[in-house]
Amino acid sequence: MAALSGIGGRLYRGETSINFIAKRRRWYAFSGLLIILSAVALSVQGLHLGIEFKGGSEFTITKTGVTIAEARSAATAAGITGETLVQKIGNDKVRIQTGALSSFDAVKTSLASSFGVQIESIDTQLIGPSWGKEITHKALYGLFGFILVVLLYLTLAFEPKMAVAAIVAVIHDVFITVGIYALVGFDVTPATVIGFLTILGYSLYDTVVVFDKVRENTKSITSTGRVTYSDAANLAVNQTLVRSFNTSLIALLPVASILFVGAGLLGAGTLKDLSLALFVGLATGTYSSIFIATPILATLREREPAMKALHKRVAQHSNAATLVKSETTSSVVVSSDTKTSWARGPRNQPKRKRK
Repeated sequence: MAALSGIGGRLYRGETSINFIAKRRRWYAFSGLLIILSAVALSVQGLHLGIEFKGGSEFTITKTGVTIAEARSAATAAGITGETLVQKIGNDKVRIQTGALSSFDAVKTSLASSFGVQIESIDTQLIGPSWGKEITHKALYGLFGFILVVLLYLTLAFEPKMAVAAIVAVIHDVFITVGIYALVGFDVTPATVIGFLTILGYSLYDTVVVFDKVRENTKSITSTGRVTYSDAANLAVNQTLVRSFNTSLIALLPVASILFVGAGLLGAGTLKDLSLALFVGLATGTYSSIFIATPILATLREREPAMKALHKRVAQHSNAATLVKSETTSSVVVSSDTKTSWARGPRNQPKRKRK
């Protein structure tokens, strides 16, 4: 336990190091596999858009002891055809979501008769297709506007290459999260969009923390000529590794509670839509800030002429230091052999005869 408790200090001082930058092809391959799986899930299953985006009708019936099977039978008896989503909300509510209906009042009356409740007690929501398209466009505009503003801010606050690396990591996180949504079949609602925007902010926060340390380590790197840009960036990742892990763990614990307790046990549909996006996004955001954003930044910076020259100087200094060390070791070995030979000399001479 003592070794584990001091690992953060050893990583910060460089006594212990994990070479994230040199193994970037492994991380790229793993992320590429996740992106391919997400693309397959999107192409095969697609996203299950809620009625807020595609339009439709929603009926919420309050009655204790109603099962999902009974609600499906009531929806069929009411003449509801096409895609229908039935969810249990708590212990005394059931929600039925359908597509656009031609006879909305007749369906509501039939449901009230099937469940044995008053018509006025059924909460209804009717959303037209045009309003759903408008919400979809606003969500996309908000997403692209967010990315553009962040790109401009990171360019001014840091540098253009850091901004590009951060945006690539953000797109990586969003695409994987959307692919998981398509895989599990959860509905995409406005709460999901809020979750997406939240994970974008968290992913950028973790990336900015790492990049700030990278900028500090590489401030005068060309004048000293001791380490390459990749080595300095790798040190920055190791120095912020424990902080990123602790922050992510503390953030994931309450989100996991919302996902598995609030959505799984209590049956809160809105919490499920929001918590899944947060849970997956927080995990991928931490991963991308360490394994994707910083290696991409190092790759972009190493292509600059100044960094290429620095890499050559560091390599020459390393080779010269190795050569000096080798020559020093050889001289020590020669001196030792000579001394041993000289010490054996008198014993090897012929003995004189006594008179």
